Amino acid sequence: MKLTNLMSELVKRNGSDLHLTGDSYPFFRIQGQILPASSEQYTSKELRADLTQILGNEKLAKFDKEKELDCSYGLEGIARFRMNIFIDRGKISCVMRALNTEIPSFSKIGLPDSVQQLLSRPRGLMLVTGPTGSGKTTTLASGIDWINTNFAHHILTIEDPIEFIYNNKNCLVRQREVGEDTISFSNALRSALREDPDIILVGEMRDLETISLAITAAETGHLVLGTLHTASASQTIDRIIDVFPTSQQMQIRVQLSSSLIGVISQTLCKTIDNKRCLAAEILVNNNAIANLIREAKASQVYSQLQIGGKFGMQTLEQCLSELVSKSAITTDEALYKCNRPNVLKGLLEEINSEMPT
Repeated sequence: MKLTNLMSELVKRNGSDLHLTGDSYPFFRIQGQILPASSEQYTSKELRADLTQILGNEKLAKFDKEKELDCSYGLEGIARFRMNIFIDRGKISCVMRALNTEIPSFSKIGLPDSVQQLLSRPRGLMLVTGPTGSGKTTTLASGIDWINTNFAHHILTIEDPIEFIYNNKNCLVRQREVGEDTISFSNALRSALREDPDIILVGEMRDLETISLAITAAETGHLVLGTLHTASASQTIDRIIDVFPTSQQMQIRVQLSSSLIGVISQTLCKTIDNKRCLAAEILVNNNAIANLIREAKASQVYSQLQIGGKFGMQTLEQCLSELVSKSAITTDEALYKCNRPNVLKGLLEEINSEMPT
């Protein structure tokens, strides 16, 4: 089958995404770049037939009705894929994200030990944020796998779709897929509170009800892990607060200030040797951060990150400057990925001035 051949080739070439559109050429995304995957066009008829063969008639019928479909598919011995099927100018189209079957360790993906300390907490809200394709799912998977190895907990995941498959190690792991096992994130999260979990993973905190339930779960003695599409730690705090009506925002600030454990805001950078590495801003909630959240001073969070190294905190710019100093990434790449170019330039100047002439 043409589709499974392309999926296998993507994994073989260490690519991340396969892009398909009926009556067009397929493309791979490899190390962040879009490249032609074949010189042969994929007809709409072929693409639909291949998708039906791997997913079944029921899912394609759902796609025909809703014009969109999120799902996942495991190609045995190769990889698991997260899929989105959609319509592009009347043609059936699909993007498939290849997921590692092997869950990488924290050290392998480049996260410091302070993150493991956050995951050792018995309760609270831990958020992993960043743009699409920044490795949030892989970071969460590493976290779940570390907990699964080192603790004896009941872990409940709510995902859309299920991406990594977790085997029970020291923990009991249950995975629920939105659309297959539950109607919505909020429905599953409401039920989760009655399912005796120690840890709840919420694949995506999309709406007011899901965010509200996640904060409640964190307050009532659960460790809740979730994701948001924000570019920095301070932006993450503002995004959560802004979801709520003005009349509730003060109450949510108080709740968030006590329930938030930390935020990892990450992005992926292109390395000098044409691979990818992770750069992360890390917020650890302490008394100073909690006060800023309660007092609606999220804009001052950044200065706390700059001086919070002893708590395990770092700004994105500090992380990027360190990667430049280790010759892992170029200065141009660091400036392209940072949120505050002037701050980064200052850090790089400091590094250069300390280097022996």
